[in-house]
Amino acid sequence: MKFTLQVAALAALTLCAGLAQAETGKLLLTGGVSSIDGAAGGGLTPWAVIGSNATEGEIGATAHVTRTSTQDYGLTAYGAAVGIRDRVELSVARQDFNASPALALNGIAPFGVTPGQHIRMDVVGVKVRLAGDAVLDSDTLMPQVAVGVEFKHTRPGSIGSVLNFLGTKTSGTDLYVSATKLFLAQGVLVNGTLRYTKANQNGLLGFGSGAPGRNLYSLQPEFSVAYLLSKNVAIGAEYRFKPNNLEALGRAAGLGDALREDDWKDVFIAWAPSKHLSLTLAYVDLGRIVPGITGNRKQKGAYLSAQVAF
Repeated sequence: MKFTLQVAALAALTLCAGLAQAETGKLLLTGGVSSIDGAAGGGLTPWAVIGSNATEGEIGATAHVTRTSTQDYGLTAYGAAVGIRDRVELSVARQDFNASPALALNGIAPFGVTPGQHIRMDVVGVKVRLAGDAVLDSDTLMPQVAVGVEFKHTRPGSIGSVLNFLGTKTSGTDLYVSATKLFLAQGVLVNGTLRYTKANQNGLLGFGSGAPGRNLYSLQPEFSVAYLLSKNVAIGAEYRFKPNNLEALGRAAGLGDALREDDWKDVFIAWAPSKHLSLTLAYVDLGRIVPGITGNRKQKGAYLSAQVAF
């Protein structure tokens, strides 16, 4: 109930912020796009920038919808964020993961997974800029630095019995620190994020693991680089390390690497036809996601996201 109230309160704040649109706004694409967890940054990882077009002294808002499709899975994500005085960002996101291949788990044990099962996860995020300004400090070596927290709650449906077997929790918290450096004259942006997490597949498969899997938080680095081809078009790439908490448990159960988790990566192009709209297209490689039920295939495919910003 508390989590639901947090989501409702932040959604109401987003609607109110929409009435106070920023009159000036940031340079195109320097505020990033919306990540799958709702925070401003790249598609897979947050940056230190504060989302929306709002600059210092203003309040702005964004909303986004994202679709990712791979050989065996699909993910739809949507959400909104409020940027307050270019200092604080509040975000909400909902993810809907098509986990249909999980039906094969019933062949291992009577888990009761139903056909066409989806996993849904809600994310509430808070990000605070601590130091630096990506644009104003672009001619120095000082990056923009921010810290953030993401509260996640997963609703696994009939796959809940599988998560119980694995000893994972359905709620967890990620902490992160990001440093974003914009070299404006060269048109280059570099970001590094260090995440403190025990999420499995970003939380869609719960948090932590039963013994002998890893049930402790670990530090996972994430990197992004982008190059501005023009004032409204950017290309780039991301790499996100993952904790791989469940593999040891799978091996102990005689499943080999059936529960292995791989790193995520992508290459993308982002286009902002106006200051209120941006579109991002990417080729993603999410590695193996529960390879025991997908023939050990790497999950590669397309990522498309649209964001409106004020």
